[in-house]
Amino acid sequence: MDMHFIPKLTTLWCSIAVALLPSFVPVLARAGLSEAELWAALRGGGHVVLMRHANAPGTGDPGNFQIDDCATQRNLDEEGRLQARATGAALRNNGVSRVAVRSSQWCRCLESARRMDLGPVMPDPMLNSFFSNRDRARPQTDALRAFVASVEPGSPTQILVTHQVNISGLTKVYPRSGELIIVAPNDDGGEVIGRLGPFQGGDGRGFRSLPGKRR
Repeated sequence: MDMHFIPKLTTLWCSIAVALLPSFVPVLARAGLSEAELWAALRGGGHVVLMRHANAPGTGDPGNFQIDDCATQRNLDEEGRLQARATGAALRNNGVSRVAVRSSQWCRCLESARRMDLGPVMPDPMLNSFFSNRDRARPQTDALRAFVASVEPGSPTQILVTHQVNISGLTKVYPRSGELIIVAPNDDGGEVIGRLGPFQGGDGRGFRSLPGKRR
């Protein structure tokens, strides 16, 4: 992997936003929207998709983990590769084309993002796993909350491919591999409005509503 293209998280807006937001406050959830409403929200932009990377058997990473060497990491299996492609197909088939894609620098996240084939993928250290380094949980969660809060109404839907610990740290939701957690930004960081996937086909199958929503 060519590490020269990986951007550093040094933008001024993020530092300012982190300072202004309450520390380590979870993004709240409200009763989930219907499937049609979720797809409409994503088509309209101004929302954030937190995607747990597609299926990669195992837990954590090997002891010899190196961020620039996929051979030292957990990687997608064939199910995960199919799942990632199906996720991209589901988004396109439901008209979600105006997107910006960011990914953890971990190989399984980058591969998930690229196999969705939605456009350029920007590796972002903010989305890296802190599973083995819990000292990173607070600053990365604060940075993620600030990023979500900064998304403007009507702007391209932000698709962030990351890890279970990162998504749970922000939302208190435990996502399955390949699942999409849909967040509506607000001044407090955001609000979970529903869940989609995991996808096994390109026709939009895999919808999950939040508890308490009648369908």
